[in-house]
Order: sequence, then C-alpha cells, then structure tokens
Amino acid sequence: MASQASIWVEAARPKTLWAAVSPVLLGIAIAVAEGWFHAPSAVLALMGALLIQVATNFHNDVADFEKGADREDRLGPRRLVSEGLISAKAMRRATIFTFGLAVLSGVYLMMRGGVPIVIIGFASILFGLAYTGGRYSLAYLGIADIFVFSFFGPIAVAGTVFVQELIWPTSVWIAGSAPGLLCVNILLINNIRDRAQDAVSGKQTLIVRAGRRFGLGLYVVNIMLAGLIPVALWLQAEAPPSVLLSLLAVPLALQTWSRIRTIPEAESARLNPLLGATARILLIHSVLFGLGWALWPLLIG
Repeated sequence: MASQASIWVEAARPKTLWAAVSPVLLGIAIAVAEGWFHAPSAVLALMGALLIQVATNFHNDVADFEKGADREDRLGPRRLVSEGLISAKAMRRATIFTFGLAVLSGVYLMMRGGVPIVIIGFASILFGLAYTGGRYSLAYLGIADIFVFSFFGPIAVAGTVFVQELIWPTSVWIAGSAPGLLCVNILLINNIRDRAQDAVSGKQTLIVRAGRRFGLGLYVVNIMLAGLIPVALWLQAEAPPSVLLSLLAVPLALQTWSRIRTIPEAESARLNPLLGATARILLIHSVLFGLGWALWPLLIG
C-alpha cells in the first residue's frame, strides 16, 4: 500500500514539472552568458515556477473530479481525488497552501522587479486556477494551448532574465518561444490521448475541435519551429553559434513524433510513456540551448 507521502508526490505529477523547470533554466543560462546572473533571483524564480506548477496540478486533480471529467475509462495517469486517495477538501487546501508558498517565494522578486514581476506572478497563478477551474476554464474552452505557450515559453524565459538584470531584450522573448512550443506538445499528447473521453465530458480541447490529425501535424510543426529559433537568433547575431547545439534535440523529437503517429486511437493508452518522452525532449532542448548560450564566452575567452 502506498504511503501518504508517495500519494502526494504522485498528485504533484513530477514528470510534468520539466515544463516549469526548462524555461527557467534557459533564462538563467542566458543571464549567465550575458554577465547578468543573480543567484538569489535565479533560485527564487525556479522555486516559484515549480510551486505554481505543483499547485496547478493539485487544482486540476480536484477541478476535473468536480466537473466529472475523470471517468472510469480514463487513459492517463490516475487522479488521486477521483480514486478516493485524497479528499477533495484536502486537495483544495493543498492547492491554496502551495500557491501561497509560491507567492511567498516571489515576494523578493516582486520587490526587485516591480510591477512587471507582480503582473507576471499573479497572472501565472490566475492561469493555473483558470486552466481547469471555473465555468469557463481554459482547457474546457480549447484555448489552453495559447496560455501554455505564453507562460511556459516567452513569459517564463523573459521573466527569469528580468529578475536578474531588470531588462528583457527582444532576443530573450524570441528564445523563450522554443520551450513554449515544446510545452504545447506535452499538452497536445495529453489531449490526443484523451480526445474521445474529453468529447464525452464536454471538454472542448483543441484536439476535440480540430481532430487528431491536426494535433499530430501541429506537434511536428512545433518541433521544427523550436529548432529554427536558435538558428534564427544566431543568423541575426542575437545569440552565439554554439546555440545550434540545441539542434541535437530535433532528431529525438522527430523520433518520438514518429512513434506517436503509429499508435491508433483505439490504443491511446500507449501514448502515456511518450508524454514523458515529450517532456524530456523539452528539457534536453532547453538545456542544450542554454548551455550553448552560456558556454560561448568561455569558448572564445
């Protein structure tokens, strides 16, 4: 029998946390490369991103249960409230507590960064709550992909750079689009897997609206665009040539896409391991992108 601690770890959905970590790591690497690194701000930015993601996962667990979306034929990882392993009341309390910790971790960043960071911080929390919560939740309206791209991409990277140097050049917003696109792919796999169940539950995701084939096509487009962003920044002299190291992640991503497209909808549960693989590709691409940017001064020095 699983311990209570392991149940709460499962509720936090650790495999999804790379979505929060990856853009922050890229932002930190850019700050290091440009001589802007500020350790307290970097650590707190990473901590805040993780706490917001964990709180959002807690909230999704209880919100989907209350909306009746966690059906008996669910294909994805189990939800702890619907399984009766955590009460809805306890999950709501954990959500509030974890969001509260995120706010506390961001106090210094808000004092340092001022209004822009206050706006980003509270908008991130609102996005986390609105993802599945409320009558007009983003996931149920099919517009969550836009917010995932924005908050796990340009906003996360630019915000991480800003709290360290208090500026955010256009190049960091462009760089942030790469992890944003790859984060959308995590959502796409989740929604491709759950298309039939979501349609029955009234969850009008992008895949329910546009279809499985569209989702598979968008997945590969996102891979190619994420690969082109470092190339474009290098060609525009906004990033060093060593950022092309991130292109090593593209074949891995295409291999994962090839595996995804061979799985028939009737066997969608087989997509679960590829959800984790997609998250790992995001991490690999972000780390290689960041290392390429951060190591260049050492290579030429």
